[in-house]
Amino acid sequence: MSTPPDRRSRKRLATRQGISDAATRLFFERGFDQVTVDEIAAAADVGRMTVFNHFPRKEDMLFDRDEEGREMLREALRQRDPGIAPIEALRLFAHRLVAERSPVVEFSARSQGLIRTVEGSETLKARARAIRDELADVLTVALTEGAGRDAADPDARLGAALLLMTWSVAFIQAHRTFRETRDSGQASAAFLALVDKGSIGLKAAMAGTPYA
Repeated sequence: MSTPPDRRSRKRLATRQGISDAATRLFFERGFDQVTVDEIAAAADVGRMTVFNHFPRKEDMLFDRDEEGREMLREALRQRDPGIAPIEALRLFAHRLVAERSPVVEFSARSQGLIRTVEGSETLKARARAIRDELADVLTVALTEGAGRDAADPDARLGAALLLMTWSVAFIQAHRTFRETRDSGQASAAFLALVDKGSIGLKAAMAGTPYA
């Protein structure tokens, strides 16, 4: 009898999470560039090919929530109240993530380990920049689909780029605030303050478009 699909899926997800957890622990302890895929496989108690079946690139083991983040952005726009403009919906989304203590906006000792690991590797920094660019593309498509505009709409591309830059600056400042204060609440407040400030400028830039 074949294994039920839901059971297979749970097993696959558990294996993927185990690999990611083992890799993250090793990256935090020794640095990304000092850890090999074979060492990750051994720590996760799986074969080397199993690692690559789940993560085509080594850096994806650290950024394993990338796709989840993309889907959260799409959903924030799909599920917005029709009376709320997309830019405002995304500002409110940031506040909701903080209120719900989402790991996406975690500013803690653990998140500091992630930041140190990324800052210590040119490969990870390059991947982080690529993810930001990919998120901008995802956001552009989501904005244009909601407005019934062409995916090449320059207003949407500008809005997406400005929003991603705002959130990037807010993330960096929040992590810096936590490093200085060791206070997650202050770090979250710093994050939201910059998101709110950036949203004011973003709404001004997008005035006259369906996005503001």
